Amino acid sequence: MDTKWKNRSKWVVWIMLLTFGLSGIVSILENGHWYFKKDYFHTEEFNSEFEGFINYISISEINYFSKDELKDNIKVSKEEIEEHRTRYGSLSEQIADIKSQYEDQIDEAKTAKNDEVVKLYEEQRDAKVKDIMENFKSDDHIKAKIVKEKEKEVETLVKERQSYISDYDPNLLGFNYYLVDMNSKEVYTNLSSAEGPEDLKRKTNLFSREYSSSSENGNLRISAPDSFIEYHYEYFPQKSKTLQGIITLPEQGSWLQKQVDDFEKRQTVFYIISICSIVILFLVFLWGRRLHPLQMISSSDKVKIYRRVPIDIRLGFLLISLFFAIMAIVMNAQNYDNLAFSFTYSDGLFEFMITALMVSITLIQTTWIYRDIRNKQLYRDAFISKSAQWFYRLVSDAFYNRSVAIQIMLLLIVIFLSGFGAAVVFFHPMAFVVYFILFLFFTLPVLIYLLKRIGYFNRIIQHTNELASGQMEQDLPNKGKSALAMLAGNLNVLKQGVKTSKRAEAKSERLKTELITNVSHDLRTPLTSIITYTELLKSQEVTKEDQNAYLEIIDRKSKRLKVLIDDLFEVSKMASGNLELIKQDVDIVQLLQQAMAEYNETIKESSLTFRLATPKVPVLAHVDGQKMWRVFDNLIGNALKYSMENTRVYVSVTEENRKVIVSFKNVSKYELGGNFEELFERFKRGDTSRHTDGSGLGLAIAKSIVDLHEGSMDIDVDGDLFKATIELDSVK
Repeated sequence: MDTKWKNRSKWVVWIMLLTFGLSGIVSILENGHWYFKKDYFHTEEFNSEFEGFINYISISEINYFSKDELKDNIKVSKEEIEEHRTRYGSLSEQIADIKSQYEDQIDEAKTAKNDEVVKLYEEQRDAKVKDIMENFKSDDHIKAKIVKEKEKEVETLVKERQSYISDYDPNLLGFNYYLVDMNSKEVYTNLSSAEGPEDLKRKTNLFSREYSSSSENGNLRISAPDSFIEYHYEYFPQKSKTLQGIITLPEQGSWLQKQVDDFEKRQTVFYIISICSIVILFLVFLWGRRLHPLQMISSSDKVKIYRRVPIDIRLGFLLISLFFAIMAIVMNAQNYDNLAFSFTYSDGLFEFMITALMVSITLIQTTWIYRDIRNKQLYRDAFISKSAQWFYRLVSDAFYNRSVAIQIMLLLIVIFLSGFGAAVVFFHPMAFVVYFILFLFFTLPVLIYLLKRIGYFNRIIQHTNELASGQMEQDLPNKGKSALAMLAGNLNVLKQGVKTSKRAEAKSERLKTELITNVSHDLRTPLTSIITYTELLKSQEVTKEDQNAYLEIIDRKSKRLKVLIDDLFEVSKMASGNLELIKQDVDIVQLLQQAMAEYNETIKESSLTFRLATPKVPVLAHVDGQKMWRVFDNLIGNALKYSMENTRVYVSVTEENRKVIVSFKNVSKYELGGNFEELFERFKRGDTSRHTDGSGLGLAIAKSIVDLHEGSMDIDVDGDLFKATIELDSVK
């Protein structure tokens, strides 16, 4: 614990020294141009005051012109005459304007029957018209008026000049000067008539500046004054004067002595602090190599909490703290220009501590964020990135159906403009007619359309609530191609799908019940026979002949039971997809002939006539031969079991459009009914009385095998005519 607090103390001292050094460097950059001067008289402040004095003596003495001289300098150009003449338009326009100005006044006077006022207005009107006409006749007439205007401006200028001279800073009047115009040899000085430039040089002066061709300052050039007014150059003779002489500031009782002393003290303090800042900053660098402050920051436990914040927010906080740290350093550096220095008064010490705190916060954030700055994944998870993605999804969802988004935007714009128009009408009732027309032909139709859409939408919501409660009412109207119409159409489709699903569910429940019943019946029948004849065999009174007969029945029923169980197991494997196919190119014609050959004796013993129609060339398909033979075997067996006696059974193989088509057609001895598609269901048989042998799984097994081969098997019934069609991909 002691080591931890010791390291923290070192860190605090290091930060404070770093803050002091940085503030000193900023002070050098900010104040160096002021203190890196030979003395106060080379500073910008003094030069500004000195130039102000030069400008003062230029206005008050060197370039002083009396009121009469300024008036004599007035000139009027042709452009000014033309501008004055056409300032208010052409002659006819100006005369018409003057007459219109007096027309209402004269009419009112005539209505009041005040002839004197009428006469007065007419005289004023005619005088102005005459003056305007004179303007277009004579340039001298206009020139005289312009001169009068400029003389008034000169009088204003003279008053401003006098105000400038009287308000001039009296401290600057402490300068002594003796200047001679090189051309006119005129002398300008505030000395007595007995004193000259040599007398100024012999005096003890705080400041002295000499102007001559041989001095470093050269000759003094003074132009027409321009500091106290900006727009009156035209009234001054534009002539620059070249002067020689001397300007001094006496040391005794000078108002400038305090500023000189203050500057020298500040300059000394500035040099001391600047040197100390550079030395301390160098020592901070050397100490930092041993202290390793950045490692101390990066090993802090708080960095884990900091890294939970998104990278862009961290960068934002870093920029904010960097900005405030720079501002604090700049403000603290201003205290270094204080003779009392910052540590000797409370405000300065407080500013220094705040600066150190901001520097430490900025340094800590920079160190913590440095390792993460190149991690691109952090930028993908940034707050701005997430917000941009959210906003993009928001806009994308809004404009998923562009027609809806555009309609809503247009509706909102119309409603907004209508409200804005209502506000305009409130302040300007004269606009009511225009607003009413726009409201009638734009806003009102939009409102009606909006209400219809809302009503349609509410009907859709009501319809969905009814669907959710199980009520299958009539379909929604879905005219047009709008989004709501599409939604209504989709709901209608979903409703039909629900109805179909319910019918299929009901059918599935019925078939499931029949399946259980049929399985129970088909399994119980042979099992009951086996149990019955087994009990009879146990009897001591059974003869040898009966025993043999009973054993034969038990054997036949056992085999029957095994066939049922094997078929059920096989169809279950097919339904679960666990049946493995071994495919190869097989001649379907040959495979069908082999399957029929197995039933040759049975066919001969039956009253049925089989007709086989196959092409003479092999018809190849990529199938599992053993499984496909099982399909043909089941279909041939069904034909023998369920065909009407003394009828024909037609079996054919054709090849069309890269497809192998095998069909079986026979006339059924049992009435098939309307739901012939259910013949594919397990334990479903054409013999509903179930008197014939068979598992009832033949067609289900056959269809499952064909489906596994990605083929199709369809059943078609026309009256008692039964047709099974198998379609497989051929090999070419």
